[in-house]
Amino acid sequence: MVMRRVEDWWGRDIPVNKGMQNFDVIRFEYFRDNTVALEAFKAGQIDFRTENVARDWATGYDFPARRAGLVKLEEIRHERPTGMQAFIVNLRRPQFQDIRVRRALLELFDFEWMNANLFYGGYSRTTSYFSNSELASSGLPQGRELAILEGFRGRVPEEVFTQEFRLPRTDGSGNNRDGLRRALTLLQQAGWRVQDRRLVDPRGQRFEFEILLQGATYERIALPYVQVLERIGMAVRVRTVDPAQYQTRMDSFDFDMTVGGQGQSLSPGNEQRDFFSCAKVSQNGSRNESGICHPAIDELVELVISAPDRQELVARTRALDRVLLWNHYLIPQWHLQSFRIAYWDKFGKPDRNPKYDIGLESWWVDAAKERALIDARRTL
Repeated sequence: MVMRRVEDWWGRDIPVNKGMQNFDVIRFEYFRDNTVALEAFKAGQIDFRTENVARDWATGYDFPARRAGLVKLEEIRHERPTGMQAFIVNLRRPQFQDIRVRRALLELFDFEWMNANLFYGGYSRTTSYFSNSELASSGLPQGRELAILEGFRGRVPEEVFTQEFRLPRTDGSGNNRDGLRRALTLLQQAGWRVQDRRLVDPRGQRFEFEILLQGATYERIALPYVQVLERIGMAVRVRTVDPAQYQTRMDSFDFDMTVGGQGQSLSPGNEQRDFFSCAKVSQNGSRNESGICHPAIDELVELVISAPDRQELVARTRALDRVLLWNHYLIPQWHLQSFRIAYWDKFGKPDRNPKYDIGLESWWVDAAKERALIDARRTL
């Protein structure tokens, strides 16, 4: 797809547009395969790309032009809300309805090992439904947030008021013995026991479930997690299906666990009903994939939607976030706090970057850099 700039555009001199849209021609090229797209960039067929694969960012850009300084790699820190990505458990399934079971599943997820061995240390652990934003809860509730939560005391976990929410951490060795012990204790409290190396309930029924995935991308994350779950006697299957089948099953909530989550903005509103309200639990195709139905959360969602100003919106959203976290509805995964970009060194750009975007529309082609790049590529 080729876009050409209209030279006599009526809005070019409006102050808000000054310094923007500086390219005469922008060409978008689409690739079915990410590996082919990366090779096209290396060959100079593509000038600019964003990188979303941690492995490729760490190992995929060692080529002559990069070593010669003709290609630049940058990580640009941003303040864009990254929301929640997680292993989502389906609360409509009976084995996940006990909060102690969900906490046990959380104890068994070894993010530190995965980050070191699969992601080259490139990610940050997600500890909020509104991560990387001022809407995320932290520490103990104070001030207006505490006053809001006081109205729900006795209806939400007491830890909301007494403990800072922290995810379990490991040493990254892959030998999460402490987590295994804590998980087994929680499972035993919930009525499960290990018998003949199988985790069973009082009736002798084994704890088993399926992780539903769309495509093979997340198999490398799900399979190590499955190995840990099997060590305590669970029977877990990974099923990868095509996008159409995955969407059909998700729309009807026909899954036990999957990888998903909710994207968030800086102005949460009506969409929170679709994510977290009781009314959406049985509505096929809703975004309440977890099946969350909690009267206090319904009320908090309505408070967020009706917030009269920014200060109150922040306090109410943090209160909602805290209650969601302490109910352990999912196993949080990770997020990236930067844009990872690679580009051939032919561009000029402003010294300061926007808070929430790469700001490519404010870049321009630097004629001197472009000539130097052309000359240097002839010598490669």
